[in-house]
Amino acid sequence: MLDGSCHCGNAKWTLKGDPGPITACNCTLCHRYGTLWAYDYEGERIAVSGELTAYTRADEKDPTLEILFCPTCAGVVAWRSLNLDARGRRRIAVNVRLAALDRVANLPIDHFDGFDTFEDLAPDGRCVRDLWA
Repeated sequence: MLDGSCHCGNAKWTLKGDPGPITACNCTLCHRYGTLWAYDYEGERIAVSGELTAYTRADEKDPTLEILFCPTCAGVVAWRSLNLDARGRRRIAVNVRLAALDRVANLPIDHFDGFDTFEDLAPDGRCVRDLWA
């Protein structure tokens, strides 16, 4: 199990099992926040807890996700889909940068072009430790 928490410790997440590759997205939000994401479904392998505030993009007519962050220290904890999938599940991703580096350092990175094409980019062999600095 992996876990992470915001800087002040008020907001936390846990992820059970193998997180798989970690996503580095270049969209305007992820780029600004410097996040690295591990995915699953809310209430399944991922749980978030503590005091959280949600942000949805005001410039989007129909936003599809919200960013969950700590209202005390502003640490970005997760994003969560605003829509359920066909099986009634809600997609969620937790920010792996809130975990201890030694627990996530060797996880491979998948790059995603969330800025332009919304497609996976070619792998470059890097792991979380390579993007930590």
